[in-house]
Amino acid sequence: MTNWAWFGLSQGRLTTGWPEETVGHGQEGVLGMPRLHPERCAPTCRDCISACPSGAITGGLGESVTLDYGRCVVCQRCTEVCPTGAIEKTTDWAFGVRTREALLAGGGGMGSGNAESPPSTHVPRGFRRSLHIRHVDAGSCNGCESELEALLNPFYNLHRLGIFFTASPRSADLLLVTGPVTVAMKEPLLETYRAMPEPRFVMAMGTCATGGGIAGGGYSCHQGLEGILPVDLWLPGCPPNPAALMEALLVLLGRRPERGALPERAG
Repeated sequence: MTNWAWFGLSQGRLTTGWPEETVGHGQEGVLGMPRLHPERCAPTCRDCISACPSGAITGGLGESVTLDYGRCVVCQRCTEVCPTGAIEKTTDWAFGVRTREALLAGGGGMGSGNAESPPSTHVPRGFRRSLHIRHVDAGSCNGCESELEALLNPFYNLHRLGIFFTASPRSADLLLVTGPVTVAMKEPLLETYRAMPEPRFVMAMGTCATGGGIAGGGYSCHQGLEGILPVDLWLPGCPPNPAALMEALLVLLGRRPERGALPERAG
């Protein structure tokens, strides 16, 4: 134990100053969500639609193309087959929004603008500096859980923001759900929600929870949380990284502005 303590001190590693600082989120250069430029689409092309394994891209053949980030598994296949550059790779990671419709880009969606809305006052002020989360795995592959665990490591140290995880739904303010919601997990999920005191909030984390992912809609899975629980924040990604999670939680608390699909990121 002494050797490990000495090793840590000698390395001089500190918790990141992000998000108070503009840099240091730990995701520099990591491949992120694809960006859609519908104006570049060829009228008769459907290559990206055919290649998408989760049905996240719709339209084509004369219709406006729409990219649903709530169903995108970030596999990059669309960017690889697109002949016109209408869908391109980016280093932009997932973003949290308050409505399911805000996850649509192109067509009738929000597009890829950078407009930011002011911080919401939806969450009472008393929760903004102290939030307790009850996480429920409703059929996840554990990719999202790996990113959740990283929030508690020394680099991100989520507790410094006044955000904590709790084992009891009776002590929780936010129900954070991962997975497409399997048939077997639907009732335990609802029981957890009913056990939470008011006011209570729900966050759908990861593409499975926001749109069903690859497994959604099968014989044993729902299409995520839509129609099952009232969702206050949608965070897509397969999986969303720890920085995206932190930003989404701060959006929920009104401490960061909500961004449209797909936000530009500085640094």
